[in-house]
Amino acid sequence: MSEAVRSAVAVLRGAEAADWDAKAGSLEWSCWETVEHLADDLFAYAAQLGPRGPSDTEVPFVWRAQRPGAPANVVFADRAAGAAGLARVLEACGALLTAMVRTSPAGVRAHHVFGAADPEGFAAMGVVETLVHLHDVAEGLGVRWEPDPGLCDRVLARLFPDAPSGTGRWPTLLWATGRGELPGHARLTRWRWYGAPRGEGGR
Repeated sequence: MSEAVRSAVAVLRGAEAADWDAKAGSLEWSCWETVEHLADDLFAYAAQLGPRGPSDTEVPFVWRAQRPGAPANVVFADRAAGAAGLARVLEACGALLTAMVRTSPAGVRAHHVFGAADPEGFAAMGVVETLVHLHDVAEGLGVRWEPDPGLCDRVLARLFPDAPSGTGRWPTLLWATGRGELPGHARLTRWRWYGAPRGEGGR
């Protein structure tokens, strides 16, 4: 988790002069909004691991969007702090999730719409969110982003067990999240991951 966020933050800090209001890839959100959404995802995953005891709902924060069509978040970055401040917000939320994953017992299960997940599952989900949303943002900002294939391979194995195995790991992760083409496989218009441990709803 920390490796993915560290790499993402480095890319963002190298693009501080870019147009952060540009559309993020195929999303309807701006690059700024997409990074806020990513930070919010990491924060929310960390928060889910906090309460003890079974729950079939998300922690009931108040989510709100700052404009129609924008992502509904708890976490927002101060625009006055600029892109450097936005990167710090992402870094902080990534550190929260990393800490919660490291300190939560392996037997903890917390709610997610794709199945109750363990700390490892939430870490993998946070990695996928980071990698694919940086892909969206990098397209909008016009910067290069290609994560470590080994990291992609690990999250594919954990969350996308039905994904093709004889293909490039980064292109396969983009395909599995509906963002790319893969030879011999139709582009996905709907997709999901399996956050629950195997035998508990995971594949």
